[in-house]
Amino acid sequence: MEIQEAIRAIFQELIVPELIQMKSDQTEIRVQLIGVNKRLDDVNAHLVDQSRRIDETNNRIDAVREQLSQRIDTVREELNQDIETVREELNQRMDAVRGQLTQRIEAVREELTQRIEGVREELTQRMDTVRQELTLRMDGLHTDLIHRSDRTHSRLDRIWEAIVRREEYEEFKKRLVSLEKDVEELKRKVA
Repeated sequence: MEIQEAIRAIFQELIVPELIQMKSDQTEIRVQLIGVNKRLDDVNAHLVDQSRRIDETNNRIDAVREQLSQRIDTVREELNQDIETVREELNQRMDAVRGQLTQRIEAVREELTQRIEGVREELTQRMDTVRQELTLRMDGLHTDLIHRSDRTHSRLDRIWEAIVRREEYEEFKKRLVSLEKDVEELKRKVA
């Protein structure tokens, strides 16, 4: 009975703390995984928001294009009406008016073209900036996840070492039982 209690006490001293430590490590790993999952969800939500913003910007660009096209069409219609009115009313001044209107149209067209190009370049720069920011953030997140994965692997390696020690302990236990049997046999022979 005393040997069994001694063996039981040894087991409780050696195995129970390791099991408690393993359970604590496992809980810590779960907490970290939950944190990583939350961060991934946050990044996904951020990416969806950025995508939505890019779509809104594209819609605004399309709206500006449409407005500019309508304005150009309106200006053209107004100028054509003016030309027709001038043509009907003032046949003699037609060449002079046509020259002036052509110059005005070209000036307006050049100005609008320059404005459109400016807006296009500004929007392209903004989109490139957003794209670069997103790339940097994703690279940072990727690096963070790799570091966390490496730490998890090192913890798993330590758990494996603890498992190997437990197997060695089982081997020592078998040897102890064998030695106890040998001692019992020697005691019998001596008695």
